[in-house]
Amino acid sequence: QVQLVESGGGLVQAGGSLRLSCAASGRTFSSYGHALGWFRQAPGKERVFVAAISLNTYYADSVKGRFTISRDSAQNTVYLQMNSLKPEDTAVYYCAAASGSGAATLWSSYDYWGQGTQVTVSS
Repeated sequence: QVQLVESGGGLVQAGGSLRLSCAASGRTFSSYGHALGWFRQAPGKERVFVAAISLNTYYADSVKGRFTISRDSAQNTVYLQMNSLKPEDTAVYYCAAASGSGAATLWSSYDYWGQGTQVTVSS
């Protein structure tokens, strides 16, 4: 059974940084065509794409230059380094993993999801 467990969320002031981690178990997600991604959902809003990594990296325009996604294939873990955080980054952040090779920016490409971790940025 595949499990994704996120960690690293919390409360931070605007301009601060957080690093999210997502550890996958039950299956190995290789770099070749198996995207690992982060999505977020703010209260009352839809879940939206943040960043993904497969052979390439992809970012939402709203986080480009501030967030960095990386993976440790040996540890089957994906990270999201978030710098220069803004209050509008406040959301529950979800890790996702794809077993196929669909578009990495689309939530429908992902087969497995974590429970989410809360990120709150105060102004």
